[in-house]
Formats: sequence, structure tokens, C-alpha cells
Amino acid sequence: MSDPVYLGEFEQLVLLAVLQLGREARAAAVRGRIEEVAGRRVSRGALYATLDRLAGKGLLDWDLEDGGADRGGVPHRRFRVTAAGREAVRHSTSVIRELSRGLGEVLGGG
Repeated sequence: MSDPVYLGEFEQLVLLAVLQLGREARAAAVRGRIEEVAGRRVSRGALYATLDRLAGKGLLDWDLEDGGADRGGVPHRRFRVTAAGREAVRHSTSVIRELSRGLGEVLGGG
């Protein structure tokens, strides 16, 4: 087993959104999902930089699709999380669960 890949918070949010969106994981949908769930504004620049960084790390891959008439024929990317990306998410969420264990009272969540 190789050393775990550590994810930053925004990288983790992006990978989780791509996983949830499945075949609908295009940049605009990823951005919208994060904004909807996390309640934070996501700039296009930050999103695209993170998508490219995750692809460079081998955690994310994408296919180019033809753009429809609504996009003036401009192609867009459909993203998917790689096996290495899924493993990084599993590791990251496992660490968060473990470190959060027993903190309900301290955090005021019961």
C-alpha cells in the first residue's frame, strides 16, 4: 500500500461533489453543488485551478464533450474521480471521522 495522499479542504469538497454528481460532473455543476451544500462562494478560477491540480495528482480525470448550441459549440469537460482519488477521499474522510469521534458534546452537536 502506498503512502496516503493528503487532501486540502477544497480539494476534498471538489472530489466529493464530483463523486455525487456522477455523469453530470461538469465544472458548473460541481461549483453549484459546493455552493449549495457548503454555503460558500466558489470562484471559477479557484475551481479550475483545483480541478487541474487534482488531475495532475492523478486523483481526477476528464473527457472532453462536444458543446451544444446553448454553448455555441464550445466543448466542456466531464470529470470523474480515479481509483487513486477515491482512495484519497476514503482516507481523508476516515481521518476526519476518527478525529471527530466523541466530540459531539464539545462541539455542541449532541
